[in-house]
Amino acid sequence: MPFMDDDFLLESKTAKVLYHDYAVNMPIIDYHCHLNPVEIYLDKRFDDLAEAWLGGDHYKWRLMRANGVSEDKVTGDAPALEKFLAFAEVLPRAIGNPIFHWAHLELRYYFDCNLVLNPETANEVWEICNGQLQNDSELSVRGILRNSHVDALCTTDDPADDLQWHRKLADDGSMSTEVLPCWRPGVALDVCAPGFSGYIRKLEEATGVSISSYNDIKSALLKSMEYFKEQGCLASDHGIPNLFYAPATEEQLSNIFAKALRGEAVTEDEANQYRYELLLFCAKEYARLGWVMQIHYGTLRNVNTPMLQKLGPDTGFDCSVFTGGTTGLAKFLDALELSGSLPKTLLFSIDPNDNPALTTLSACFAQAGIKGKVQQGSAWWFNDTYYGMEQQLKFFAEQGVLGNFIGMLTDSRSFLSFTRHEYFRRILCNLLGSWADSGKYPSDTGYLGSLVQDICYNNVKDYFGF
Repeated sequence: MPFMDDDFLLESKTAKVLYHDYAVNMPIIDYHCHLNPVEIYLDKRFDDLAEAWLGGDHYKWRLMRANGVSEDKVTGDAPALEKFLAFAEVLPRAIGNPIFHWAHLELRYYFDCNLVLNPETANEVWEICNGQLQNDSELSVRGILRNSHVDALCTTDDPADDLQWHRKLADDGSMSTEVLPCWRPGVALDVCAPGFSGYIRKLEEATGVSISSYNDIKSALLKSMEYFKEQGCLASDHGIPNLFYAPATEEQLSNIFAKALRGEAVTEDEANQYRYELLLFCAKEYARLGWVMQIHYGTLRNVNTPMLQKLGPDTGFDCSVFTGGTTGLAKFLDALELSGSLPKTLLFSIDPNDNPALTTLSACFAQAGIKGKVQQGSAWWFNDTYYGMEQQLKFFAEQGVLGNFIGMLTDSRSFLSFTRHEYFRRILCNLLGSWADSGKYPSDTGYLGSLVQDICYNNVKDYFGF
C-alpha cells in the first residue's frame, strides 16, 4: 500500500466516498487555537521553513528533545537550517507518532511536496519549501488561512488584553477569515500563580477598576467580559489542573484574595475554593452573555523547573496526569443548573480514562432546543492521535449522539497546523464507513455524508453562533 496516498487512512469503499465526496471540501472553523492576531493582521511572511514549522510548535520541540537535540537547535539561536536538519533526523524515528503524519500532510498540502522527510531528503525539502515561502504570495499567514478554507477561528486572550489587533482585523474588509477573541482568565482564577498580585495591577489598568477586594476582581472581570462581548467574543476558555467541589463564603473568599494580594502563602484548599467560586461566578455571566464555556483540565504544567526558569511556560514541559474523576465537575455543573445559569459547555480532559465519564456526564444536562448543550470536546492535546481521536469518537457515539458532535480544533500556535482537521476527518470517515460496511449502520452514504458534514462544520457553526 503506498504511503499517504489520496486514500490515506480510508480503509473501505464507503470511507473513501464519505471523505472525498463529503468531508474534503468542508470549510474549517477552528474554535480554539493559540494563533497570534498580530501576525494575522500584519499578514506575516516566514523567513524559512524552520520558522514556519518549528517556531512555537512545542509538539515538535518535544520530539527533538526526546532525540537528544540540544536546546539551541530547538528554541535557541542555532541557524535555522541546523534546527530543521535536527527535526528531519528525528522524524523518521517517530513511527506511530501523529507528528509523522501531520508533518507530511503539511508538506503535501501547503508545499505540494511528496518527499518523505528524512536526513537524506532534508536539504531538498528545505530548498523546495523555502523557495515557495519566499515567492508564493499564498504562503503568507492570510494566504494560508484562505487556502486552508478557514471560515473562522478563535484565538486565546487574557482579560487584560486591549484586543486592538482584533479590532483592526474586524475593520479590515479584505479578511476572508473571521478572527474572534476568546476570554481566558488563567491567572485571575489562580491565587497561587507566580506574579498574581502583579497581574491584578495589570487587570486594574486594563479595566479601570480599582481592585482591592474579592468583589472588586469580580467587577473587573465582568467589565472585561462586556468589552470582549463588544468585540465579537463567543466563548471563554479555562485551562485548569482540576476542579474540586469547594464552596466557600464571601468572607472566606475575601480573606483568601487579600492574602494572595499581599503575597502571603495560600493553601491548596483555599486555592480550590477561590477557583471554584470565581469560576461559578464567571460561568453564570457566560450564560447571560450567550457564551460557550470551555473547560480543559487534567494537565500538570511546567514540570521541569530548570527549563521553566530558562524558557518560561508553554515551551513543551507539560504532561498528562490522572485526574481522579469528575465529581467536582459534576457538582459544579449541577450548581449552575440549580441557579438556571448553565451555559453551553465543552469538556476536555487530558486523561483518556475520563472519556466515559465526560460523555455520560454531558448527557445529564440537556436542554430542549439545543443539540448537545453540554458535550465532550474533541480528543485534546496528548490525545489527538489516531487512537485517541478514534477512541473519543467511539465513546461519544456509544453514550451520546455523535451526529451532534462539534468536531475538531487545532489548539495550535502554528499556522500550518490546519491539516489536523484533515487528519481528523479521515479518521471520522473511516470509522463511520467501517460501521456501514460491517452492517452496523445502514449503507446510506447520503445520510452518512450529511452526518460527516455536520460534524466537520455545520454543528460547530450553529453551536457557537458564528
